[in-house]
Amino acid sequence: MTLEALLLEVWPHVAAAFTVLANVLATGHAVLRKRDVRAAVAWVGLVWLAPLVGVVLYLLLGINRIRRRGRGRSLALRQEHGQFSPKPTVAVCTPETLAAAVPTASHLASLSRLVDEVVRHRPLLPGNRLVPLEAGEGAYPAMLEAIDAARTSVSLCSYIFDNDEAGRPFVEALGRAVKRGVQVRVLIDALGVRYDWPPITGRLRRAGVRAARFLPTLPTLARLPFMNLRNHRKLLVVDGRVGFTGGMNIREHFLPSHGDARDLHFRVEGPVVGQLQETFAEDWAFTTKEHLKGEVWFPPLEPVGPVFARGIPDGPDEDFETLRLTLLGALACARSTVRIVTPYFLPDAALVTALNVAALRGVRVDVVLPEKLNLPVVQWAATAQLWQVMRPHCRVFLTAPPFDHTKLMVVDGAWSLVGSANWDPRSLRLNFEFDVECYDVELATRLDALIDERLSRARLLTLEELTDRSLPIRLRDGVARLLSPYL
Repeated sequence: MTLEALLLEVWPHVAAAFTVLANVLATGHAVLRKRDVRAAVAWVGLVWLAPLVGVVLYLLLGINRIRRRGRGRSLALRQEHGQFSPKPTVAVCTPETLAAAVPTASHLASLSRLVDEVVRHRPLLPGNRLVPLEAGEGAYPAMLEAIDAARTSVSLCSYIFDNDEAGRPFVEALGRAVKRGVQVRVLIDALGVRYDWPPITGRLRRAGVRAARFLPTLPTLARLPFMNLRNHRKLLVVDGRVGFTGGMNIREHFLPSHGDARDLHFRVEGPVVGQLQETFAEDWAFTTKEHLKGEVWFPPLEPVGPVFARGIPDGPDEDFETLRLTLLGALACARSTVRIVTPYFLPDAALVTALNVAALRGVRVDVVLPEKLNLPVVQWAATAQLWQVMRPHCRVFLTAPPFDHTKLMVVDGAWSLVGSANWDPRSLRLNFEFDVECYDVELATRLDALIDERLSRARLLTLEELTDRSLPIRLRDGVARLLSPYL
């Protein structure tokens, strides 16, 4: 028998053996790693009903955890040299201290205790100030002004950083900072940087700015399981003292001259800025192997305001589901009001139940969503499950255009959550996110006023409106809902 004939006879058996082995390995991973039994059953069924295709899909979409060596290095660095940042100049706030300092939020001390357990390396710190900044007209000028005032360091992390009318002024400001001798680091998600072409990285490089891409998207075998994991954080820290965070990417859609979208960002000062910087430093170390440390990046931070605040990093690594547990805890502790503003609203079964239970306890639960999303499939999926939230007296409001990208939650007029995360599986399970929890009545009152402004141009969605949709529309939305874990 010739070699060619032998290969023709043997290769089907080799291919079959490889297929069975790949299916067995994927099945074993799903059985051992998937927390949700239904998800495990679905993936195992797909793997065996669609051999190899199911395995590839599982590698692309089913593996939603990553063990970041960068986090391991940062923990080792903490053990060797203490924290990245110097110890806070203020005392860490305990639940008992919080209850005494903010009497109207005393019933939320148990929430503080829960987040203490969930986010062990980020204590609640007093002495902070947060200033909300609306869209491009307030946020971008304040961020550019801070960069132009930088003396020692600038760190910037963004999911999207477009090469457009909004992005180019940032490149120019960062380039000027480099020429002044400021240490500048820019981290952009490798998928988000491709939202515009040519990517902004070329301009950054020509301006002398050191920039890196988080989790490159080229489909090598080693990267294949992590292509669906993205860095959705928005962080800017100047001189280690002034921070900016919230929901805003850097793109011209948010400029007043365009008016395509609106959003909310925050200028942050006080000890909690060190937690913004520490999160950036961990992501930068994971991406580039460079450790940012010392007073250039982490100066001592004195108290500047009344807000008790804590940074909450979340991601498919050691910080898995920290924000989801925080949301569940906040809903469980609420006594009078829960107000949620988010563009993408696809809560899982546990969050839906928590919203229902809060409403049934007599808490007024209001959810404010855009009437028209920029992603139609996401809107179809969200609409398909709104009845589950609305039936036990939760109210859903739809705001008129322009598209509102704001992410905000206020509980009982005393506790606020701001940052980059949406109420959807991608933010709460797949993306790297960063939010800040705040205990302060004055800040919550100010944010409630911003929500009231949105409600003034919103309409109440009714169950009758949902049920009156035509059968084809309801079927379309229902099919889209099946894709919600991947949207």
